[in-house]
Amino acid sequence: MDLDYEELGLKVGFEIHQELDTRKLFCNCPSKLQEEEPKITVRRKLRPTESELGEIDRAALAEAAKSKTFQYEVHPESVCLVELDEEPPHPMNEEAKDIALEASLLLDADPLDEVHIMRKTVIDGSNTAGFQRTALMSTNGTLEIDGERIGLQTLCLEEDAARKVGETSNYVKYNLDRLGIPLLEIATAPDFHDPETPAKAAEKIGRILRATGKVKRGIGTIRQDVNVSIEEGARQEIKGVQELSLITTVIEREAQRQVRLLEIKEKLEERESKRIESQVFDVTEIFSETNSKIIKKSISRGDGVFAVKLPNFGGILGMELIPDHRFGTELSDYAKVYGKVEGIFHTDELPGYGISDEEVMELKENLGADDEDAVVIVSDDKNKSRKALEAVVERSNKALEGVPEETRRALPEGNTQYMRPLPGSARMYVETDVPAVIITEEKIAEIRKDLPEKPDVKRKRYQKKYGLSEDLAKKMSLSGEVHLFEKVVEKYDVDPTVVASTLDQTIAQLERNGVQVENITEDSLEKAFSLVSNGEISKDALPDLLEELGKGFTVEESIDRLGVRKIEEKKIRNIVSEIIENKEDLIEERGSKAVDALMGIVMKEVGGRADGKLVHKILKEKVNKKLS
Repeated sequence: MDLDYEELGLKVGFEIHQELDTRKLFCNCPSKLQEEEPKITVRRKLRPTESELGEIDRAALAEAAKSKTFQYEVHPESVCLVELDEEPPHPMNEEAKDIALEASLLLDADPLDEVHIMRKTVIDGSNTAGFQRTALMSTNGTLEIDGERIGLQTLCLEEDAARKVGETSNYVKYNLDRLGIPLLEIATAPDFHDPETPAKAAEKIGRILRATGKVKRGIGTIRQDVNVSIEEGARQEIKGVQELSLITTVIEREAQRQVRLLEIKEKLEERESKRIESQVFDVTEIFSETNSKIIKKSISRGDGVFAVKLPNFGGILGMELIPDHRFGTELSDYAKVYGKVEGIFHTDELPGYGISDEEVMELKENLGADDEDAVVIVSDDKNKSRKALEAVVERSNKALEGVPEETRRALPEGNTQYMRPLPGSARMYVETDVPAVIITEEKIAEIRKDLPEKPDVKRKRYQKKYGLSEDLAKKMSLSGEVHLFEKVVEKYDVDPTVVASTLDQTIAQLERNGVQVENITEDSLEKAFSLVSNGEISKDALPDLLEELGKGFTVEESIDRLGVRKIEEKKIRNIVSEIIENKEDLIEERGSKAVDALMGIVMKEVGGRADGKLVHKILKEKVNKKLS
């Protein structure tokens, strides 16, 4: 679907959440995820509370309506009484605070002189206390993308949520190892008006944060929540976009979804639709002889079949909003969230799924539905079915207004799924257990003095000073090995391109091949480069040497095992001369082009004990001499 985003009034902003590589924010536990079976499990229920103004947040009320029980997995190695909400939080982690201030300065934001910790109501089980602690650190940052200035409204330091590890019909399982890990939250202004630029901005912010050298790397350590709206629609908070490449698709599809929902609103207005009163009917008898496996199974365990009529919704539930997502999917999402049912059937997709045409006709007749009406059925426990169908009616009534404000979950293909209503202002209130943090001018001056280079500045310097290609300079400027790279090229006489490609490409390839690269320490890498520098080994021996290091051997042991200690130039010349004498026919046949064919033969003979450039130079010299 081709959309004119300017005409639609597309507005996009996003929040980046980046984990910091420190201990936890309000205790001294390590920020380490655990894979072993938990030693302790705790079960709890959470309930919404009033804010200081006597209001209850609508998102909290929606979560409470789900009536969930939560099971928490506890590993004492990474979890203490603070995460279990059995002990007050400790003072804010100083290292995490300084990193947040450093990131603020790198993003040209203004740090606050007094930081107050707030509580943000969250009762989906991801925080044992029923709230997340968050602190506003700075405001008014800026970022330049394609010559345009993008506003960064806030930078907050908050605690990460617990890690969801499973769910059953009775409870949701969380692991508490991630709860409390320091998290930077950077919120942009809604300054984006196309789907592509936000991905560029997210990538640039991520690069700047990695320049601190103090953020976690890997899947799940950085996440984006994208806010999308169009002029006639409503703001949607889309949570958990982990891949940068997915941001553009999510925005495109959300804009399309809102356009389609507005078209549905127009259709309902043309049909003079009015608000629907929820009236749930028991229609189990109609399906007593059904061929539907799902319904038959439900009835056999003592459940029933229940239905509601949606006047004037005929044909609308089958309308596609985005690929593989119809308006009926929206209704199904609500039914699953609030009724805990597996899904719904509706007359826009029936007969089908084993439900016959005769059963559909009897169903419509029973509910007094005509062709302009739709009927939705659920086959499950009576109480769950009633809650599910009431949620279906609620979502159908929202269609009369157009686009409801929602918090949605990003799915892997770029679609989204309903989670809960968009939170309101009532969710935030003051944390009374942690004192305010004073940020002095001296602290800001101290951090500003040691600010790292921004990645774009570093990339340009690497190209100019070290002669790296643009691509390699970009990769190296973002690499976790940047400090080792600079140390080696300044201390040793080694080609910077060789150092950069070894640290970036060679190690990555070894890891893909199953080598235990964690055994390759910084000290052993520096030792290997020093041996190249003083001529003891060839740069061509580095990949094999690193592979041996990955097996747990020392540098010296690896050299002895491989036999790659560099040989003298005189011996190389003798080897080349001998091979040329044995390959006279090849030289006569190919002339100077024989050098390329002979190169492989010579390198195999010297076995990584000679520099490739030197071998090529000697080989070319001797072949030309032979030809002349």
